[in-house]
Amino acid sequence: MGKHKKTQKVKKQRNAQLKRLMKPTDARLKDQIRVKRKKAEDPHQIKVHEATQQSSALFFQYNTQLGPPYHIVLDTNFINFSIKNKLDIVQGMMDCLYAKCIPYISDCVRAELEKLGNKYKLALRIISDPRFERLPCLHKGTYADDCLVERVRQHKCYIVATNDKDLKNRIRKIPGVPIMYVAAHKYAIERMPEAYGVKA
Repeated sequence: MGKHKKTQKVKKQRNAQLKRLMKPTDARLKDQIRVKRKKAEDPHQIKVHEATQQSSALFFQYNTQLGPPYHIVLDTNFINFSIKNKLDIVQGMMDCLYAKCIPYISDCVRAELEKLGNKYKLALRIISDPRFERLPCLHKGTYADDCLVERVRQHKCYIVATNDKDLKNRIRKIPGVPIMYVAAHKYAIERMPEAYGVKA
């Protein structure tokens, strides 16, 4: 057998082996491994871009729904920081905003404090005060940050009271929502419209 015929035979064998291998698009492969072919896009089809609906409460960045009495949603660490700094929550809020304030506690914030155990018994006693309104939560789990962000995105009438850096950064991305926090043994507020007579 000549050298030329031998190489042709080897090539045929190699091709047969390659044909026996599965293609990456084969339907018998698992979904994770299989390469799915993209459908050709129809140039005449209308492209739909979904944009989140802007709140009717906003006039540019100015939130028209804010106003006394202020509705303030409290976060777990805001309550703990208030206790550490020996601040009366309701009185401190009134001193900061010069108006009546209604503090709100969501179910997941209460659940977080209950999970923290005996060390935070005082915090639980403070939020049991009748001046604190209760906000029921309909979601699963007790992660308060997601709950507060979602609530504030839906209803622009709240001020968020927190000292959590990550939560503050998330809320800053939502226009028209002021943030209250503990600084220098008193409450301070940021992103509050100056028309209400409150300066940060």
